[in-house]
Amino acid sequence: MSRRNLPIPVKTIPNVSADDAQPRQVARHFRELLDSGYRLRADGQAKSDPERLLRIGYTPKHRIDLFGTRFFLCNQRDAEGLKVMPAYVLPVHQARARKPGIHARVFYKDSSLVWRSASHYINTPDAHWIGKGAVRWAVKRGERGWNSAEETTNLPLEMQAALDEVSQRGPRKHNDKRVLSLVLRNAPSNRVHPYQDFEGPRVKAMRLKANRINNNRSIAWFRDDNDPRSLEIEPGFEPNYDDVIDVSVSRSSMYGGNIEKYRIASRNRRIQYLFVAGPQHVWIVNPQPFTVELSSYGLRTVDAIVDEDLLIPGYEFFDNAGTGELDDQIPPGFAGEVCPVDPDRADASPWNERLPVIRSFRRKFGIARG
Repeated sequence: MSRRNLPIPVKTIPNVSADDAQPRQVARHFRELLDSGYRLRADGQAKSDPERLLRIGYTPKHRIDLFGTRFFLCNQRDAEGLKVMPAYVLPVHQARARKPGIHARVFYKDSSLVWRSASHYINTPDAHWIGKGAVRWAVKRGERGWNSAEETTNLPLEMQAALDEVSQRGPRKHNDKRVLSLVLRNAPSNRVHPYQDFEGPRVKAMRLKANRINNNRSIAWFRDDNDPRSLEIEPGFEPNYDDVIDVSVSRSSMYGGNIEKYRIASRNRRIQYLFVAGPQHVWIVNPQPFTVELSSYGLRTVDAIVDEDLLIPGYEFFDNAGTGELDDQIPPGFAGEVCPVDPDRADASPWNERLPVIRSFRRKFGIARG
């Protein structure tokens, strides 16, 4: 077997931390890389002059290393109602290239409290939308079609705690109206699927059968789409509550206090789950394999596929006003109270709290609802 046909290595590690370098040291190290021949690359309006990003204030202040890939992060800011961190990704394969590149990216935090790396950006008079990665064919409740596989933009679970911590450092800039257009590839209003630089590494990695999780089939599904108690998990891929890899603590104003994130391995140790527990809610972030290969977006190139209704955050989009302008993300009949800080979202607990894995998690760790 040739070297390029070998499966991607796997590794189980505790949560990584941001290093303790001062912001000036991080900025100086970044500049030294550029001066030594590393080329800064951006896909948006800054493409012709990527170093403009540094001249207008997008200077990295923090640094995280994971699996040989180095992440440089700016201070958190608000953009289009999202918490974002402009970032620069130096993948390990680029560090060995003849003309190594450092890629400008945008990391953002969604309502599931997971940090993501945006794939592209739609900014037209009719639409403002951050690209959410790959698309996948789905059949659900009698409807079928191509949907965004949003979990393909989730940054590695091993660095989520570090991103939570870094996001709280330094001053926060409000209403940054230009970072998304400057950094991300600007797409036409009808483009949901990502571009080749996002999708190509994933296709290549999953072409090799040894890399595939359950041969690219779902590891979790519902016998009855309208009954959370009917959840089925492929044998071996169930969460092993006795195999906790790490726990981190952060805070969320939306969820009303402290948030605990539990990284838990599956019974066969092929994948890892992230359970998120707040004062009132528990939900699951899409599981990931333990593979170490990361793309230029900072993302894993191998997927673990599950039914999206296993992954509904504590508050999710729901057409509370009945206007028809929102696509409901909570199964029919299971939407709870309106979110106190976002009237477009509802409490998904009536669904989540009936999931067998959520009930088992609460019992194992003694987590009662507040």
